[in-house]
Amino acid sequence: MSAIKTALKAAKGALDAHQYDKAVDNATKVLKEDPRNYHAHVFLGLAFEKQSRNEESEKAYLAATAVKANDPLAWQGLISLYEQQGSRKLDSYHDAAFRLAQLFMEVDDKTRCQTVVDKYTDYARKCGSREQYKHSLEILLPGSELYNYLEGRIPHPSHTYTKLSELVEQDEKEKINYEIGQRRTRLGAKIDQVTMDVRREVLQNSNLETLYQHVIDWTDDEETRRLYEEKLLQHAYDTLIALPGPQKASKCEEVTRLAKGLVILKHPFALAWKIRLEWQDAERMEELDAGLLREYVEHFPDDGLGKVLRGYLESEISVVPKRAPSEEAKDNERAETPTMTAEDRLLLMTDGLEDSSSSVLAHRIMGEYYLYLDEYDNAAETARKGRRQVAVESRMSGLPLRNILDAVDLVLGTALVQYQAPRYHPEARCLFEDILDRKPSNISALVGIGLILEEQEEYEKAIEFLERALKQAPSTRIKAEAAWCRALTGDYATACSELEECLPHVQAPDPHTKTLKAKILYRIGMCMWNMDDSRSSRKDRTRAYARFIWSLQADVNFAPAYTSLGIYYDDYAKDKNRARKCFQKAFELSSSEVVAAERLAQSFAKTSEWDLVEIVAQRVIESGKLRPPPGSKKKGISWPFAALGVVQLNNQDYPKSIVSFQSALRISPRDYYSWVGLGESYQSSGRYIAATKAFEQAQKLEQELGPEVLADTWFSKYALANVKRELGEYDAAIAAYKEVLASRRTEYGVSIAALQTLIEAAWNDLELGYFGRAIESVQEALKTAQDIVTWRDDAFNLWKAVGDLCSVYTYVQSYIEEFPVQDVQSLLKYDFDLGDYKLLADFDEVDWAAFDSSSSGDSAESRLGCCSFAAILAHKRAISCCAHDPHARAVAWYNLGWAEHRAHVCQNNGEPESRQPLKYLKASVQCFKRAIELESGNSEFWNSLGIVTSQLNPRVAQHSFVRSLYLNDKSARTWTNLGVFYLTEGDIQLANDSFTRAQSVDPDHAQAWLGQGLLAAQLGETGEARTLFTHAFEIASASAAQIQRSYASSTFDHLLSSPSNSTDIASLLQPLLALRQLSKMSLTDLPYDHICSLLLERIGDRINASQKLSAICSVLETDYEKSESSETLARFSQAKADLSRSLLAKRDFGGAAENAETALDLSADDDQSGTTKNKTRLSAHLSAGLAHFYQGSMDRSIEMFKGALKETQGDPDIVCLLAQVLWAKGGDQERSIARDQLFDSIEKHPGHVATTLLLGVIAVLEDDRDTIEAVSDDLQQLRSRDDLRLRQHKQLAQLLNAIATLDSDNEIRASEQMSEAATAVMLGPSLPYGWSQLASLTDDPHPAEIAVLTASKKAPPGGDLSAEDLSEAYAGTQKGGDAQKSIILAPWKSFGWEALARL
Repeated sequence: MSAIKTALKAAKGALDAHQYDKAVDNATKVLKEDPRNYHAHVFLGLAFEKQSRNEESEKAYLAATAVKANDPLAWQGLISLYEQQGSRKLDSYHDAAFRLAQLFMEVDDKTRCQTVVDKYTDYARKCGSREQYKHSLEILLPGSELYNYLEGRIPHPSHTYTKLSELVEQDEKEKINYEIGQRRTRLGAKIDQVTMDVRREVLQNSNLETLYQHVIDWTDDEETRRLYEEKLLQHAYDTLIALPGPQKASKCEEVTRLAKGLVILKHPFALAWKIRLEWQDAERMEELDAGLLREYVEHFPDDGLGKVLRGYLESEISVVPKRAPSEEAKDNERAETPTMTAEDRLLLMTDGLEDSSSSVLAHRIMGEYYLYLDEYDNAAETARKGRRQVAVESRMSGLPLRNILDAVDLVLGTALVQYQAPRYHPEARCLFEDILDRKPSNISALVGIGLILEEQEEYEKAIEFLERALKQAPSTRIKAEAAWCRALTGDYATACSELEECLPHVQAPDPHTKTLKAKILYRIGMCMWNMDDSRSSRKDRTRAYARFIWSLQADVNFAPAYTSLGIYYDDYAKDKNRARKCFQKAFELSSSEVVAAERLAQSFAKTSEWDLVEIVAQRVIESGKLRPPPGSKKKGISWPFAALGVVQLNNQDYPKSIVSFQSALRISPRDYYSWVGLGESYQSSGRYIAATKAFEQAQKLEQELGPEVLADTWFSKYALANVKRELGEYDAAIAAYKEVLASRRTEYGVSIAALQTLIEAAWNDLELGYFGRAIESVQEALKTAQDIVTWRDDAFNLWKAVGDLCSVYTYVQSYIEEFPVQDVQSLLKYDFDLGDYKLLADFDEVDWAAFDSSSSGDSAESRLGCCSFAAILAHKRAISCCAHDPHARAVAWYNLGWAEHRAHVCQNNGEPESRQPLKYLKASVQCFKRAIELESGNSEFWNSLGIVTSQLNPRVAQHSFVRSLYLNDKSARTWTNLGVFYLTEGDIQLANDSFTRAQSVDPDHAQAWLGQGLLAAQLGETGEARTLFTHAFEIASASAAQIQRSYASSTFDHLLSSPSNSTDIASLLQPLLALRQLSKMSLTDLPYDHICSLLLERIGDRINASQKLSAICSVLETDYEKSESSETLARFSQAKADLSRSLLAKRDFGGAAENAETALDLSADDDQSGTTKNKTRLSAHLSAGLAHFYQGSMDRSIEMFKGALKETQGDPDIVCLLAQVLWAKGGDQERSIARDQLFDSIEKHPGHVATTLLLGVIAVLEDDRDTIEAVSDDLQQLRSRDDLRLRQHKQLAQLLNAIATLDSDNEIRASEQMSEAATAVMLGPSLPYGWSQLASLTDDPHPAEIAVLTASKKAPPGGDLSAEDLSEAYAGTQKGGDAQKSIILAPWKSFGWEALARL
């Protein structure tokens, strides 16, 4: 025992000496001896604590407490240990501190007990979490063991509960924010739903309301109690909002109880008062507590609902009784409030509604007040918002609020009945019927349905509902409405009597009663008006008229009375001014006065006051009275939309006019004028297909129209014709114009439109190449112009059209003989001073005398000049017709300028530029200058000036083009003209840039591609030029002469350089078409006529070719006789040579020989030399030689061929021709000479196919074996060459086959023929000749079928196999179908016929 004490003393000493290890050892020794030694455990715990061995120290202290639980020393050690570890051991600290405080309480040591508690709570506040701090405060609350002992020494419970509530508030707020932040980032999360879910989770599990209640129960401070009562109500209200529907009932009762308590205490907490007011499901405003309403206004004068209630309590619709004077006197402290005016009251209530946008009561009151003020639009809008707020409030509170919703629905339905009636009648009827299902005797709903039925013209049903309402509550207003419905059924007498019975009950001075009186008087007047519709009765001022006047005396702003008075003045009193004033007043007062609006719009339209028409129509549309509700018998009103469409059409606002007319047609699908207006709108906006359908629909309705409308139906035909004209359907347009003119001959607009359409059709036909149709159109246009001039000769468009029709002839000069000179002459001098035609005569020398002189000539050139003069004079007369219109005058000068330019082009056709007279060109310059003076901003005028000055003044031309592009840089024509200008001036780069820009602006502008082609040709790029000319020709119109010239000449040059294409008919068709069109457009275009004849010759059209060449020779002969030019002589000799060749092909051998010899004589006299001359002479020699040969003049033929040999210096082809002629002559000497010529030629030109073939043929004919053997080797070598044509392959095969048949032995001959055929097939398996030869030697049908197959592949476009060869291949199959094909392919050959005969 002494050892234990010694060790304890040693441990104690070691602790004092800070020797903690020694203290641990000594304490451990003691515990080994006595494990329940209290002090040893305490010393050990303290030593471990000093060594920061916290866990071991805690175990030691706890072991000590287990030994002596009531000794405070160990507990104090534990507290000291826990304080060193911060918040980590705060929960254990709580238990230790509580136990230590209990020990001090047991020994009645209040001071030390309080110290422990204060120290612990303060430490928890500083170091612990908020939850730990709340836990520490719990020992201070009533119910704790320490509270009763330390009461008075620790904080009051209200203070502690306050702290706890604040801590819980912070926790909940942070938790809500944290959870929302976490959940809102989830996929598909919606912030509103996330917020509601989080608040529901937190508020459902909150104990804040309990804490608030404890604060309220314990606190002695009234302000604090009221504050926490507010917090309690707010938290309960927030919880109610967050709770799901099934759980709201009990919570709603609690919230209502709390709010009621605060209201009873008259505590000014707005939420409590609003809950008390808003959640009272009152069917009528009378059911609300009047005192509660007044107190709310007193407590919350600046609140939105307070403002609304204040205005309501002082308004005419208030059901709350006014305060008695004695009650007002008792309230001495209340400030005197001045009485508000109606305007101030409305302003106050409006501001209040804006401030209380979530208040159901505010919306309900304001809706009723707006109804009282007849502001139905505001009432409807307010009621709609109120319905939404009722739904929100019901959802939040869980209360049905059915009566409130019904009250708001009644306000909404009543407003919708009147607002823009009958637009919203279906909606209003649904609302009323829903209320009547639950409340069958609801007066407002019954009256509302009655008014809707009245608007729908179901008067009997309307009377039934109104009488049901009368049974519930007799009312003068309802009785008057029922009487009016009876009047609308036609029972005017009874209705008039009932209405007069109502008059004594409407004598009150208030505005609403006055309005009702005015309405009753007006309706009595309408009954009288309709009871007797005779003119005398209606003019009687003591009947209906007097009632209308009395109605206005009762209410000067009653609009229907003004409308009826306007009808009276307009139809019976014949006072248009008063009528108009009445209609204006009626429409000003009410946009629902549709009759007054229609009469106003008609009067404004008659005076072309379109702005006023638009205002009237737009206001009627906005009134909502146009479209009847679904199921209504009442017809819609379409005229406001139609009137608005007319105004928009007049203002060129076509998209809007389309919408307006479509709206009119939705209401009245059979409105003729709306269809016409819609078609015109579509037409003006460029939607021609839609316009066509609209006009066609209008014409379908014509049979339903009355006689007064039928007189105007011509316009739809005229408009449809205009649409057809825009679509390019000129024939249909012209036919429609003629139909209109048949009944309205002097309708200027239609006549001019028909004339212009004929001219446009002519130009269109000209572009398409239908030149004959173009001439027919202008001839008909001339007849139309002759008709117009008899009653309207001063029209600019007339003379422009006359000038254009004359110009058409200058573009189709092949029809110039058909130009009606006399008709045009009589037209131009009709009622006009011929001296005025001297305009610009100083420049162009064109006046009436010049025209009269030119009209006497019969030649084509004279007719062409006459035509040009007529066009110029017509445009001059057009200028005199538009002296007072600057724009038209500018256009007239512009047109005259182009007429002058066209005269310049036509009069100088084919002349060299240096010899061209410039008088027309100079006159054209003057015209374009005057046009620019009148309208300098027109880019086309500047472009035209640039064109005509390019030859006269390049600087002015360049400036003009640049100015035109400045005004319009998107003009492909101007860029092209500028490119041509640069090209003529030699600036290649700028020309290329200009043409490229033109192509980028408009890729389909053919002239730009032509210019690019000319540029390429100038640079020597013939292939590129030909490609560009071809593309330009493909996209150009048929009247583009220069494009046709360039395309034809480049294609012909290419054919000359490519012999393989020179006989390809497909490649000749397009250039031939271009040249034929060109020949119709120009009288004298000899070079291109010559090319055309050569192309005709190549396609086998020998007749037309010889005719053209004969005409060319005649023109050239005449020209040579005048000029004696060597160039003309060369062209004449060339034409003669070509003519002889063409005649030779026609088998006119005499003419061919004659023309060939003429060509030789002419070319012999020509001093020029060169390739062209040599070719001409060679052609003439060959043609003459062949012609003489076929005529039997062998000597003369041989002479010509010798001349050809001399010209060509022994050309082998000529040698072949000469040899054939010599051989044909038949003499031994001639044949010997032919043979020698061929041998000489083959020595000079080895491998020449024709020479070798001729030698082989001669050898076979003479049975010359040696020659045959020598020639056979050459023939075998020739057949393997790749450059042979199909015809040469055939000739080789035939010759070799003939050589094979020379053997007398039949077997050897047959074997050699078979071998030869097999060799031909092997060397040319894709050629038909070997297969045909093989088929003729065997009975196997396969070779013949292969021959047909290979021949089909070699036929065009796969090759150049002739029709005869293909026909022969089909004939070899020995089939009936193939024989027929052979006949179809070449009926002039015997293959097919023989094959068919053998079957």
